[in-house]
Amino acid sequence: MGQEGVMDYRYMRIIVMFDLPTGTKEERRKATQFRKFLLDDGYSMLQYSVYARLCPNRDNANKHLARLEYKKPVTGSVRAIMVTENQFASMQVIVGTKTLQERKVRVEQLSFF
Repeated sequence: MGQEGVMDYRYMRIIVMFDLPTGTKEERRKATQFRKFLLDDGYSMLQYSVYARLCPNRDNANKHLARLEYKKPVTGSVRAIMVTENQFASMQVIVGTKTLQERKVRVEQLSFF
């Protein structure tokens, strides 16, 4: 917290990386459900099996990590990392170009409902 009663806003990004089994029809269905959950929860795909979500602060990011824990698949591998917006913006693209999601979001561009 900054000043008394004022929440300190430090924009964070959650990056989720996963490998889920897709050998059977049921496994593909569950992998699709997990990707749909990520999209419904405000994540955007950076590249296949890598999704990111912008959060206004660490408390909000922790809530989304808890949702991720609740909706995690039973099998496969899922990893998440929380980084500041500045760290995310400093990510280097080795091959290809940055997507709109990878560009640093200025405070005046954000709107929360």
